[in-house]
Amino acid sequence: MHKYEITKRIEQFAPLETQEDWDCSGWLIDVNNYDQIHKIMLCLTITDDVVRQAKEQNCDMIISHHPCFYIPLEWRAINIYAAHTNMDKAKGGTTDTLVDVILNLLPGQYNKQNKNILKQVQNDNFLRIAEFYYPIPVSDFSGVIKQISPNARLINNKKVIRLKKIAFCAGSGSEFINVAKDMGADCLVTGDLKFHTALDSPIVVYDIGHYESEILILPVFEKIIGKGVKIVYADEHSPFSLI
Repeated sequence: MHKYEITKRIEQFAPLETQEDWDCSGWLIDVNNYDQIHKIMLCLTITDDVVRQAKEQNCDMIISHHPCFYIPLEWRAINIYAAHTNMDKAKGGTTDTLVDVILNLLPGQYNKQNKNILKQVQNDNFLRIAEFYYPIPVSDFSGVIKQISPNARLINNKKVIRLKKIAFCAGSGSEFINVAKDMGADCLVTGDLKFHTALDSPIVVYDIGHYESEILILPVFEKIIGKGVKIVYADEHSPFSLI
């Protein structure tokens, strides 16, 4: 498959013009005369190790969620493309995928398939907000979060017992805590929460980890690309571990 056909499909799904001004989505390395792609490595983050894996597995291209703002010389022999904040905002993108996974893991009486429980899912730029007809116990919701991120942290300064309107933002979304609150949410699911932000939070927050909240997007990339090229996933993991 031609590499520009691949990126065209991604950009139809998540237009580049929707990325944030500071972002660097799009082509990071576009190698001349290296146009036909037979094998792609998908990853969350490009690292020296991911580039090594791609070369060892004879990949013609790397597609990453996170972009790079500096490209080492030794990476420049392989096509590299990233879709970041444009993918976060896209319908069916990073945060929507997180929402779908979590809502489908909820107990039967609360999950996405039960139309009598889920009232609606709102879309607001980076945020998605799921509103329920009936409140969900924090304990039930926490059990689902632990399935995705065993190391997740809960911030519950007001000792809330039940949740009715839950906001989601994959990646680093702690800056949207007050936005979520203003939209009526009593909870935010995101990653990368700092101490003072947690201390001051007026709503319940789950910090599930940056990696855990976004790694779910890789199968979406694979589906967008479709058939005609072999897809492999990088062997990567969160840099954090328990001690």
